[in-house]
Amino acid sequence: MLDRAAVLHVASLARLQLTDEEVERMGSELAKVLDYVDKLRELDLDGVPPTSHVVEVTDALRADEPRPCLPVDVVLAAAPDPVAGGFGVPSPGAA
Repeated sequence: MLDRAAVLHVASLARLQLTDEEVERMGSELAKVLDYVDKLRELDLDGVPPTSHVVEVTDALRADEPRPCLPVDVVLAAAPDPVAGGFGVPSPGAA
């Protein structure tokens, strides 16, 4: 089990505030995670390429190909408050 200081340090890094009961529980749970990581380190992974997903992921999005955009006057015709050829937006802090 991880000691209290280590649990509190990890909680601080994650910006979590834990109760005393949660600190105890997290110490035990984090220790189990670290034990599992140690077990994984025993595997021979020579020749296994790094991956970001456990299964093949293909992109379902369309190809990003350039195409003509709408004319500025057409776009600004739908704007509630066009300003100087652009969209008018409230200033930060304005009510």
